[in-house]
Amino acid sequence: MGATGMSAGKICNRNVTTTHRDSTIREAAQLMRTHHVGCLVVTEEKSGITEPVGILTDRDIVMEVIAEEVDISAVTVGDIMSYALLKVQESDSIIETAQRMRARGVRRVPVVSDSCELIGIIALDDILGLLSEELSMLARVTSREAEQEQKKRA
Repeated sequence: MGATGMSAGKICNRNVTTTHRDSTIREAAQLMRTHHVGCLVVTEEKSGITEPVGILTDRDIVMEVIAEEVDISAVTVGDIMSYALLKVQESDSIIETAQRMRARGVRRVPVVSDSCELIGIIALDDILGLLSEELSMLARVTSREAEQEQKKRA
Protein backbone atom coordinates (compact mmCIF):
# COMPACT_ATOMS: atom_id res chain seq x y z
CA MET A 1 0.00 0.00 0.00
CA GLY A 2 1.40 3.37 -1.00
CA ALA A 3 1.57 6.36 1.28
CA THR A 4 -1.45 7.93 -0.35
CA GLY A 5 -3.57 4.92 0.63
CA MET A 6 -2.34 4.83 4.23
CA SER A 7 -4.55 5.92 7.07
CA ALA A 8 -3.84 8.58 9.67
CA GLY A 9 -3.91 5.89 12.36
CA LYS A 10 -1.08 4.01 10.65
CA ILE A 11 1.41 6.88 10.55
CA CYS A 12 0.49 8.92 13.60
CA ASN A 13 2.87 9.22 16.52
CA ARG A 14 1.11 7.49 19.41
CA ASN A 15 3.47 8.95 21.99
CA VAL A 16 1.62 12.23 22.54
CA THR A 17 2.60 14.73 25.22
CA THR A 18 -0.54 16.09 26.82
CA THR A 19 -1.55 18.67 29.38
CA HIS A 20 -4.70 20.16 30.90
CA ARG A 21 -6.35 23.59 30.64
CA ASP A 22 -5.45 24.53 34.20
CA SER A 23 -1.72 23.83 33.78
CA THR A 24 0.55 26.84 34.09
CA ILE A 25 2.49 28.16 31.11
CA ARG A 26 5.72 27.33 32.93
CA GLU A 27 4.58 23.70 33.42
CA ALA A 28 3.64 23.51 29.74
CA ALA A 29 6.98 24.93 28.62
CA GLN A 30 8.83 22.49 30.89
CA LEU A 31 6.87 19.57 29.40
CA MET A 32 7.78 20.72 25.89
CA ARG A 33 11.44 20.95 26.86
CA THR A 34 11.52 17.60 28.67
CA HIS A 35 9.81 15.75 25.81
CA HIS A 36 11.49 17.73 22.99
CA VAL A 37 8.16 18.67 21.39
CA GLY A 38 6.79 21.89 19.91
CA CYS A 39 3.21 21.35 21.00
CA LEU A 40 1.04 19.81 23.67
CA VAL A 41 -2.39 18.34 23.11
CA VAL A 42 -4.76 19.65 25.75
CA THR A 43 -7.03 16.85 26.94
CA GLU A 44 -10.07 16.39 29.11
CA GLU A 45 -11.54 13.26 30.60
CA LYS A 46 -15.11 12.72 29.36
CA SER A 47 -16.96 9.54 30.31
CA GLY A 48 -13.69 7.70 30.85
CA ILE A 49 -12.27 8.81 27.50
CA THR A 50 -9.24 11.08 27.10
CA GLU A 51 -10.46 13.56 24.50
CA PRO A 52 -8.39 16.30 22.86
CA VAL A 53 -9.98 19.72 23.42
CA GLY A 54 -7.21 22.05 22.34
CA ILE A 55 -3.61 22.39 21.31
CA LEU A 56 -0.84 24.59 22.67
CA THR A 57 2.25 25.31 20.61
CA ASP A 58 5.55 26.89 21.53
CA ARG A 59 4.56 29.66 19.10
CA ASP A 60 1.37 30.29 21.12
CA ILE A 61 3.50 30.87 24.21
CA VAL A 62 5.79 33.27 22.35
CA MET A 63 3.05 35.22 20.57
CA GLU A 64 0.41 35.32 23.32
CA VAL A 65 2.51 35.57 26.47
CA ILE A 66 6.09 36.65 25.87
CA ALA A 67 5.52 39.09 22.97
CA GLU A 68 2.53 40.63 24.75
CA GLU A 69 4.53 40.91 27.99
CA VAL A 70 1.86 39.03 29.91
CA ASP A 71 2.78 37.92 33.43
CA ILE A 72 3.48 34.21 32.94
CA SER A 73 1.83 33.41 36.27
CA ALA A 74 -1.34 35.31 35.29
CA VAL A 75 -2.43 32.88 32.54
CA THR A 76 -3.00 29.16 32.13
CA VAL A 77 -2.84 26.83 29.17
CA GLY A 78 -6.61 27.20 28.79
CA ASP A 79 -6.23 30.95 28.37
CA ILE A 80 -3.99 30.76 25.30
CA MET A 81 -4.54 27.34 23.70
CA SER A 82 -6.22 26.98 20.32
CA TYR A 83 -9.79 25.84 20.85
CA ALA A 84 -10.80 25.49 17.19
CA LEU A 85 -9.12 22.12 17.15
CA LEU A 86 -8.93 20.13 13.94
CA LYS A 87 -9.10 16.41 14.68
CA VAL A 88 -8.88 13.57 12.17
CA GLN A 89 -10.20 10.03 12.47
CA GLU A 90 -7.68 7.21 12.51
CA SER A 91 -9.35 5.81 9.35
CA ASP A 92 -8.92 9.08 7.38
CA SER A 93 -6.47 8.81 4.51
CA ILE A 94 -3.18 10.68 4.49
CA ILE A 95 -4.37 12.74 1.53
CA GLU A 96 -7.63 13.70 3.31
CA THR A 97 -5.63 14.59 6.39
CA ALA A 98 -3.16 16.73 4.44
CA GLN A 99 -6.00 18.51 2.63
CA ARG A 100 -7.78 19.31 5.90
CA MET A 101 -4.52 20.52 7.47
CA ARG A 102 -3.87 22.78 4.49
CA ALA A 103 -7.43 24.16 4.54
CA ARG A 104 -7.12 25.04 8.24
CA GLY A 105 -3.49 26.17 8.04
CA VAL A 106 -2.25 23.83 10.78
CA ARG A 107 0.98 21.85 10.98
CA ARG A 108 -0.11 19.33 13.62
CA VAL A 109 -3.36 17.46 14.13
CA PRO A 110 -4.57 15.03 16.80
CA VAL A 111 -5.80 11.64 15.59
CA VAL A 112 -8.86 10.24 17.36
CA SER A 113 -10.79 6.99 17.45
CA ASP A 114 -14.47 6.69 16.54
CA SER A 115 -15.30 7.57 20.16
CA CYS A 116 -13.12 10.75 19.95
CA GLU A 117 -10.43 9.28 22.18
CA LEU A 118 -6.93 10.64 21.54
CA ILE A 119 -4.76 7.99 19.91
CA GLY A 120 -1.96 10.00 18.33
CA ILE A 121 -0.78 13.09 16.53
CA ILE A 122 0.37 13.76 12.97
CA ALA A 123 2.73 16.55 12.05
CA LEU A 124 3.05 17.93 8.53
CA ASP A 125 6.69 16.79 8.64
CA ASP A 126 5.49 13.17 9.10
CA ILE A 127 3.40 13.36 5.94
CA LEU A 128 6.18 15.09 3.98
CA GLY A 129 8.69 12.44 5.06
CA LEU A 130 6.39 9.61 4.03
CA LEU A 131 5.61 11.15 0.63
CA SER A 132 9.26 12.00 -0.05
CA GLU A 133 10.21 8.35 0.62
CA GLU A 134 7.60 7.25 -1.89
CA LEU A 135 8.76 9.78 -4.50
CA SER A 136 12.36 8.66 -3.99
CA MET A 137 11.33 5.04 -4.58
CA LEU A 138 9.52 6.03 -7.79
CA ALA A 139 12.61 7.91 -8.97
CA ARG A 140 14.70 4.77 -8.41
CA VAL A 141 12.22 2.73 -10.48
CA THR A 142 12.54 5.20 -13.34
CA SER A 143 16.35 5.11 -13.32
CA ARG A 144 16.31 1.29 -13.04
CA GLU A 145 14.03 1.12 -16.06
CA ALA A 146 16.55 3.17 -18.06
CA GLU A 147 19.37 0.80 -16.97
CA GLN A 148 17.37 -2.24 -18.10
CA GLU A 149 16.66 -0.62 -21.45
CA GLN A 150 20.39 0.08 -21.98
CA LYS A 151 21.26 -3.55 -21.14
CA LYS A 152 18.75 -4.80 -23.72
CA ARG A 153 20.30 -2.62 -26.42
CA ALA A 154 23.87 -3.64 -25.59
